[in-house]
Amino acid sequence: MRGPILVVNAGSSSIKFSAYGAENGHAASLLGVSAVSGDMRSLLASGDSRAKEAVELFVYRIAREIGALTAALGGLDGLVFTAGIGEHSPEIRRHVCEKCAWLGIVLDGEANARGAECISAADSRVSVWAIPTDEELTIVRQTIAALGLEAGSPATHVVGAV
Repeated sequence: MRGPILVVNAGSSSIKFSAYGAENGHAASLLGVSAVSGDMRSLLASGDSRAKEAVELFVYRIAREIGALTAALGGLDGLVFTAGIGEHSPEIRRHVCEKCAWLGIVLDGEANARGAECISAADSRVSVWAIPTDEELTIVRQTIAALGLEAGSPATHVVGAV
């Protein structure tokens, strides 16, 4: 991938987008919309029409931002799903990719369902990924680096293997 890459960090009930490292916070309250639950797993399993509406709105907002940021970037070479929902919900990734098919995104349904990292089909114009994240470990590593400590020093043993 040589061009723009968009990271969709779909956490527990919020959506953050990052293009070239600049984050655009964008919260979507699942509980507020559904009045059923703030947990995407519960909403996906629910037969309640409000739960379905909350899921549809969540997907719509992700797709809307992908479209807006793709226009601002002048195109898109890669789309990366991370965090709770983005990393663990094949159904949400599928819905988002379906809404973004106009970008040339073709999802490999089997790879998506089994939780592979690369989930785009071979003929997809945009490479699509579901990448596990460990934000807490990243924060610890960046803090250690900012403090000028070396991994493995006594001060870093408190936080475990870094």
